[in-house]
Amino acid sequence: MGFLSFLYSSQPAENVAELDLTTMYPPRDLLRPQPKVASYARVPLEIVMNILETAYYNDALEPDVKLLTSCALVCKDWTYVAQKLLFRHITLRSQPAYIAFQEAVDRSTPRGRMLGDAVVRMRVVLDHNQPYRLAQRSFARAVTLCPNLYELNVALYGEGAPGQDVVGSPDAARMQRYAPAFDDRTLSLLRSGPRISALQFSNWSDNCTSLSQLLDIWPCLKSLVISGTTPQLPSESLGPFPCALEELRMNFQTSPSVDFLQWLLHNSASTLRVLEFERDPSPELLDFVTSEYGSSLQSLALPTCNSFESVKAVHVCSALREFKMEGAWAMPAMYKALPFSLEHLAIGIDADTPLQHVVQAIRRSDMLSTVTVHVWHGGERHPQMAALKIACALQGVDLRVTRDVREFRSLTRGDPVPTDSYPRPRTLENLKYMHSSTLSTPISI
Repeated sequence: MGFLSFLYSSQPAENVAELDLTTMYPPRDLLRPQPKVASYARVPLEIVMNILETAYYNDALEPDVKLLTSCALVCKDWTYVAQKLLFRHITLRSQPAYIAFQEAVDRSTPRGRMLGDAVVRMRVVLDHNQPYRLAQRSFARAVTLCPNLYELNVALYGEGAPGQDVVGSPDAARMQRYAPAFDDRTLSLLRSGPRISALQFSNWSDNCTSLSQLLDIWPCLKSLVISGTTPQLPSESLGPFPCALEELRMNFQTSPSVDFLQWLLHNSASTLRVLEFERDPSPELLDFVTSEYGSSLQSLALPTCNSFESVKAVHVCSALREFKMEGAWAMPAMYKALPFSLEHLAIGIDADTPLQHVVQAIRRSDMLSTVTVHVWHGGERHPQMAALKIACALQGVDLRVTRDVREFRSLTRGDPVPTDSYPRPRTLENLKYMHSSTLSTPISI
């Protein structure tokens, strides 16, 4: 009675009935048992990394940038992993792109350091025809912001005369346009940056000094890809190129001189393992390179093999483990010249390709494990295609067929950066798993 007696005694009788005591008790809904809210355990970060890395490539064997961008919006854990994948390969085409990149990798912040450290490949476009073109020094500063950078791709375009710069103009016209050499400040910044291992340089200008300037910066290069304007020997008084290259790929309308190759490969006699010509070299150049370095080559790529000089070149390379030819016809003697050490054969096939020589080469090889075929027009209806498939099946050889030349090149080109003594050819299976240590996702800013 205590509390109620106090209420009755301290208030008039006529007011007692009007007193509402229901507010002193919890609502009835709160007295009912509430349903339990499901608690979801956080997915371990290691599993998230495996998921994103497994989904790294789409069906076209291209990095799935759209998927990774969407994954970066899921939650903080996924953002961390997805952004690191997205920043592994950066493309800078303009000055505004550089400004955005500089802000993203600001090394005064933990996130900026994380993104800057994630960049391992960078492609820059120095196009003097663009109104907001990327400045030379901005390019150099971008390189210095990425301490783990190991591959640099530089595309240089000269400036066309006013009103005469036509998009899609022939290569010969593009290579006659003026582009300045790198200034001393740019070269100094590049020297203060990371020690890259792979350089790709496409020169679409009349500048003949930029390549030698870049080569002088990094004496530790292992892989070199050069294309566009045919390079020339920098100077007769200049000492030999100091790098011991392991990979060399070239694509020129006119073959460089033998003197230039002697200078470039002076210290690569015991290290050169991969040699690729995307256009037919001169007979003199092919003979020099294969005679001097053929015994140690393990991968050779030629666009065609329909001359006695090219057959001789293949025969000299007695330690080949990979041979690639995009052309659909080759001299029958070429297949007889292939060494028994060959493990990967990549060729083109059309309706007129003499496949019986390919079948014979497969049957007599004990080391061959993979054959990659690019099917040209009518090649899928070749009457001996079935014999090729049977020969591969009986020998336990993995046969890969594609009608897309871009996919063919992806399947047959190893990672540009040497990861061991021999860069293995890419396959549909291992391409999806190599990227965690060697491949990367391209992202354009």
